Formats: sequence, C-alpha cells, structure tokens
Amino acid sequence: MNISEDLIKAIIEELLKQSKAKGGDDFVKQTDKNSGILVVRTDTVKTEGFDGREDVRLKDIVSLDEAPRMGAGIMELDNGADFEWTLTYDEFDYVIDGTLDIKVDGGNVIRGNKGDIILIPKNSHIHFSTPDSTRYAYFVYPANWQDLA
Repeated sequence: MNISEDLIKAIIEELLKQSKAKGGDDFVKQTDKNSGILVVRTDTVKTEGFDGREDVRLKDIVSLDEAPRMGAGIMELDNGADFEWTLTYDEFDYVIDGTLDIKVDGGNVIRGNKGDIILIPKNSHIHFSTPDSTRYAYFVYPANWQDLA
C-alpha cells in the first residue's frame, strides 16, 4: 500500500471505532452537520439474517431521526432464495449486484440486473427472489412503514 491508501484505511477504521463507541452503526456513514446530507458507503454495510434466515439478509442504513420521511437499507438474497412479502409502503430497489426477480401474483416476473431500479407500489403482494444471488439497496416511503402494518 502507498501512503494515501494507508491513510484512507486508517480514517475508515477510526470512523468505525467512533461510531461503535457511540453505539452507532457498524458501517461507514457520514452526515454533514450544516446541510444534513448523509453519505453511506454501501460496500461497508454488513447485512444480518432476517426472520431467522441466512439466505435473506438486510440492514437498515438510516434511522427515523436521520430520515423521518424515507427509509433505506441494503438487502441480500443468496442461493436462489425466495422471500414472500406484502408491502404496506412504496419501495424503490436499486440492484447493486446480481439478479433480483420480483414475482408478482399471477405469475409475472420482473427481473432487475446490476444497475437497474425497480418501483414496487404500496399494497403489492410479491416474492423477492434470485436465481443465484443479489445485493440491492431499498428505499421506502414512508420511513415508518412498520407502524402502518
């Protein structure tokens, strides 16, 4: 490594330590105090098993304090996972890597590949799935979707 790579690595490690010490996130997130603009380094986000599953993992990346109107997170599906869900909110999904299939009632499959954006309207009953694996960012409105269920 050269000096600049070592410096960047040290800064990231220090930010992670500071965040953990404050009881914060275990990924790199920076907020400009003047404007409120927030940046999440998505490649540092480590997802966690969801609903007792290891082939379906996610991590919310903003709190209601940070973004009271919109929620966001990272989700991963592996090994051909299929996850049924009914949305009580509007959701955009941005495919970071892999293939994301959205199976709609009635048998239609909407496929998103790396770089694609998918809108799933409120009240959709779907199956998130992948033929292999996928990592995608989700953006939901409203942020407090859990309170609407």
